[in-house]
Amino acid sequence: MPGKVENTLILIAAGEFSLGILGNVFIGLVNFVDWIKHRKIASIDLILTSLAISRISLLCIILLDCFILVQYPDVYTAGKQMRIIDCFWTLTNHLSVWFATCLSIFYFLKIANFFHPLFLWMKLRIDNVIPKILLGCLALSVFFSLPVSGNWNDDFRFCVKAKLKTNLTLRCKINKAQYASTKIYLNLLTLVPFSVSLISFLLLILSLWRHTRRMQLNATGSRDPSIEAHVGAMKAVISFLLLFIAYYLAYLVATSSYFLPETELAVMVGEVTALICPSSHSLILILENSKLRKAFLRVLWKVKYVPTRSC
Repeated sequence: MPGKVENTLILIAAGEFSLGILGNVFIGLVNFVDWIKHRKIASIDLILTSLAISRISLLCIILLDCFILVQYPDVYTAGKQMRIIDCFWTLTNHLSVWFATCLSIFYFLKIANFFHPLFLWMKLRIDNVIPKILLGCLALSVFFSLPVSGNWNDDFRFCVKAKLKTNLTLRCKINKAQYASTKIYLNLLTLVPFSVSLISFLLLILSLWRHTRRMQLNATGSRDPSIEAHVGAMKAVISFLLLFIAYYLAYLVATSSYFLPETELAVMVGEVTALICPSSHSLILILENSKLRKAFLRVLWKVKYVPTRSC
């Protein structure tokens, strides 16, 4: 039977899951309705919708893993079922990170002001290549998730679950080494999109600094649309970077805690923390996107005033 700590963590995870599902479903629905209405979809909306779908899947996988860990801990000894969950978690994790990186690159190319020929060439063609880039991110994520399904043996989780810490057999040692090497490889791969997003953020800061200097030289007013666009994009990107750091650390705890005592509790704490990123970042994107923000305010207005009118 799960204890009080496990039940509390499950409730927190369920609350974070509900918040994240509502936010990401809202993003997907608003963009889908706009797509149906206008018979076309903007590049930014396509990226946001793809990101929302990947995060809905990621949230479901994390909550499912947390629920199984508490209610059916013996599943961890079987290996096969948990290997499937690990595979889908890796897939949705990489999809979410890569799609968020695409969003950072899109903001940078659309808002930054540089006159380098390569930047101008990319700026003109970004709208046409966004669908291909998203498909490429999907292909990369599937490729990265293959080692999870192919290199892990069913015996490993049994060895860990059995807590064979002092007298491990040779087979368990080999499986543990394979597991550790695979996890290190997959975790290092997520640093690539993070680095790209970080570079985009730094270049946005440089672009904003140069634009502000030009405004000061020309004695232009402080209310400038370009500055507001820069600041809005930087908020979206920096929030992703900060939340990604928290998510990455939690992901390391959740996926590496099989080597630690109190494995189940460490995994749950890591998963509860990992739920923060896909849940809260969607709300930040809604507030920073004008179309989503207006749709959100309309929904709030209807929720507030419709019951009053019906009374």
